[in-house]
Amino acid sequence: MLSLVEDKGGAPAPSPQQARAQASAITSGRTGPETEVSPTSRLRALFDGPQLSPGQRRIAQYLIEHITEAAFLSITDLADRVGVSQPSVTRFAAAVGFSGYPALRERLQSIALGALAGGQAEVNRSNELQAAVDAEIENLENLRRDFADPDHVIDVGRQLSQSTPLTILGLRISASLAEYFAYAARRVHPDVRLVTRGGSVAYDALLQSREAGGTWVLAFSMPRHAQETLTAVRVARSAGLKVALITDLALGPVADEADATFATGTGSRLVFDSYAAPGVMAAALLQAMTDAGPERTQARLEEYEQIAEQHQFFLRE
Repeated sequence: MLSLVEDKGGAPAPSPQQARAQASAITSGRTGPETEVSPTSRLRALFDGPQLSPGQRRIAQYLIEHITEAAFLSITDLADRVGVSQPSVTRFAAAVGFSGYPALRERLQSIALGALAGGQAEVNRSNELQAAVDAEIENLENLRRDFADPDHVIDVGRQLSQSTPLTILGLRISASLAEYFAYAARRVHPDVRLVTRGGSVAYDALLQSREAGGTWVLAFSMPRHAQETLTAVRVARSAGLKVALITDLALGPVADEADATFATGTGSRLVFDSYAAPGVMAAALLQAMTDAGPERTQARLEEYEQIAEQHQFFLRE
């Protein structure tokens, strides 16, 4: 058994991980100053409500990814850039609640000018590696603005914490994020099941999770989005499981199937994408899970520290 170091008051001193869990709680009632919502989040909110056709989703995705340029395009230029007809752009404007493209463009220009005023559009880049870092910094800044209201994260984290078992799904390129989340979640949750293989293997695992009493699946879907991820999410929903999704955009067929979506930008300046913002998003949900059951979290972390010390899992530093 591990003999914990005692503090001056005689109580066992928490491990570094326990101390971090206590100090970083997001449900402690602490609030920060008002933070402006990111342009990306404003566009997602604008486009996420209506049921859009595949062609309309392409328009929405182009606007999200190129807002500072696209907001000033004519209807002809926008249609050419996206590869759709001008009437399709007009129908898109109506679908998202505007009288026509001029009214939509006026709103887009307001959002774009706000982004430019915030210095997001023009960054001094001296080489491609620095450009990749700059793009990830922008993704993190957008995520920081999204976290100005943490209620959605807190609520979903609480529900994930209550799902026993809790299934984590990540296929193909998304498997690494799923493995990270599952590894950490097992420290604070009694039954975490990781699914990184698609097809009938995922099908069996999801059905077994539901039969064992599970209520939620956390899925990761990074680009290029796998068809088997969409199939697995649909299987989960048909089995009666709810799905929380961490992905790069709130638009698309996988997001349409999810009960809760957390959309964060990915770094796409290099040959292979980087995932700074999705990684932070995953860590935030983990934090919300630890906050949801502080007594269980503390007990499980203490037990793990004892086992780790007994079997010398880690180097002494």
